Amino acid sequence: MCPSCGEQSDKCQCKNKKNNPAKGDGEVRVERSAKGRKGKGVSLISGIPLEGVQLKELAKELKQKCGTGGTIKNSVIEIQGDHRDVLVEELNKLGYKAKKAGG
Repeated sequence: MCPSCGEQSDKCQCKNKKNNPAKGDGEVRVERSAKGRKGKGVSLISGIPLEGVQLKELAKELKQKCGTGGTIKNSVIEIQGDHRDVLVEELNKLGYKAKKAGG
């Protein structure tokens, strides 16, 4: 039995997800959202082809660059405040194809 999903070892879906990172269109999107945050805006970074420790390290670096806090939820980095311009510039420097999304 798999400890994560509770399925039998040969039918486990967890190991397949860990070995195959999410595939997208190759674009890293940076958008602003305030939905569900009582009007407080955050910058959301999605589409990064990293997982686990590498994603945490990138989030830490971006938070330090912006001088603010943040978190990771469902492979989406949330940076407190509207820092879209700084984040797009920094992600492009790091070799990601980043663009602003949304309005």
